[in-house]
Amino acid sequence: MTRHNWPYPANAVFNPGAVECGGQTVLLARVEDLRGYSHLTVARSPDGRSGWEVSSRPTLEPDPSYQEERWGIEDPRIVWMEELEEYAVTCVSFSRGGPVVSLYTTRDFQEFRRYGPLLPPEDKDASLFPRRVNGRFVLIHRPIIRGEAHIWIAFSPDLKYWGDHRVVIPARPGSWDGSRVGLGPPPIETPQGWLVMYHGVRLTAAGSLYRLGLALLDLEEPWRVIRRSEEWVFGPRYSYEHVGDVPGVTFPTGAIVDETARELRIYYGAADTAICLASANIDEVMEYMRGCPSPG
Repeated sequence: MTRHNWPYPANAVFNPGAVECGGQTVLLARVEDLRGYSHLTVARSPDGRSGWEVSSRPTLEPDPSYQEERWGIEDPRIVWMEELEEYAVTCVSFSRGGPVVSLYTTRDFQEFRRYGPLLPPEDKDASLFPRRVNGRFVLIHRPIIRGEAHIWIAFSPDLKYWGDHRVVIPARPGSWDGSRVGLGPPPIETPQGWLVMYHGVRLTAAGSLYRLGLALLDLEEPWRVIRRSEEWVFGPRYSYEHVGDVPGVTFPTGAIVDETARELRIYYGAADTAICLASANIDEVMEYMRGCPSPG
């Protein structure tokens, strides 16, 4: 999908959150308007591939009373929280103070409750885990500290106070993910561990390349990395991934596992201009993970 599929003027549509809701695939798409500010809009499909119905108006727009949203809301990740009986949506909210991670909850993708910023700026690429681990909520996120961009993890008893911060997936200097890393879609719980898809950035003479890598975290100690791919597994190849507002970008933010078909559907932004779909067999992905090295 591109801006040409949108029912109102937009510069670009990309980086959607994705979830199954009411027997449909629901995307919460980032829409950049003609001022350069972003908001979120719902698109629904019966099969997650075609027949998309896009809301005729924005679904979640910046609220002037929340200063952190002044310059827009971006890059949602969505998980169903059984305990809350709600969907938790983590976004990047932008203002003069920089990017922060903000939390919203909803039951119907029409009405949203705002929790405000979870952690100080500069922070992006965040998602809650879909359940508590050892009695605490878990947040995976990507702060910038001393110019370094690694994936961190934090824990909370109440979604308000966060602690036990630690790096879980660091950037690897010299490798394809040497400049920075950041979470892709929310972590997926499997019998073998939490499957994490993350983007890695490498600086080149032509600009930054955004590609996808995989990691597996321990189910009960999610700060512990069991496996991590040495190579990237998905990256820009086609013209629509190389030509756009930001060329050379594949940026996954939503993923759905079809248990019946054993299919992993990944929704991603291409060149910060379009929403695209990639798919894989989840069993083959987990078999690949078993062959990846343990970081030790």
